[in-house]
Amino acid sequence: MRSVSLDVFLFDLDGTLIDSIELIRRSLEHTLAAHGFGQPTRAEWLEGLGTPLAAQLRRYSDDPRLVEAMVRTYRTYNLAHHDAMVRAYNGIHEALDALAARKGKLGVVTSKQHASAQRGLERCGLAGRIEVLVGADDVDQGKPAPDPVLLALELLGARPERAVYVGDSPHDVAAGRAAGTRTAAVLWGPLSREELAPHKPDLWLEHPADLARLGLAALRR
Repeated sequence: MRSVSLDVFLFDLDGTLIDSIELIRRSLEHTLAAHGFGQPTRAEWLEGLGTPLAAQLRRYSDDPRLVEAMVRTYRTYNLAHHDAMVRAYNGIHEALDALAARKGKLGVVTSKQHASAQRGLERCGLAGRIEVLVGADDVDQGKPAPDPVLLALELLGARPERAVYVGDSPHDVAAGRAAGTRTAAVLWGPLSREELAPHKPDLWLEHPADLARLGLAALRR
């Protein structure tokens, strides 16, 4: 057991706070089909989770015009189906409220565009609980680079040693570690513990309720 003392809590969005994984998968499948590509394997589409959309789609083409067209296709489909297909994970509202009640600073760091992430937060009733939102278009380099995590810390006036970055993908762990925060991997997202274990997060969170204990209790590594 390892005791942690934290008061800054930064979160990935998709697969961490909100369940939008099916929407992401369908949006990618639709985009690839619309542009004449085959369907991605599970490993392929999961590999891109947590990284900016354009970076994901550049895996399929190095033609910048085609990538731009694919981004438009993806976002059009995603936006059309967004509100019907996203929800907060059970227990997230209560966990964030518990952290805020202990004067915790809460932020979201995501590879989504800022406006899209804001829409997700509002749709899921989380916008009022988050002090800072950093999207892919707020920085020059997105995850797994540390830039978006560092910007969130700057906006909150916080130091990395007092912070934890919570996410569901290896890119989240890499970004938090590079920024100097502790890292926590959630197990209610699309990736299993076995898939995340090689990336060695500092903390494991099995259920959303575990978030509420981050600043108080020891959690098993």
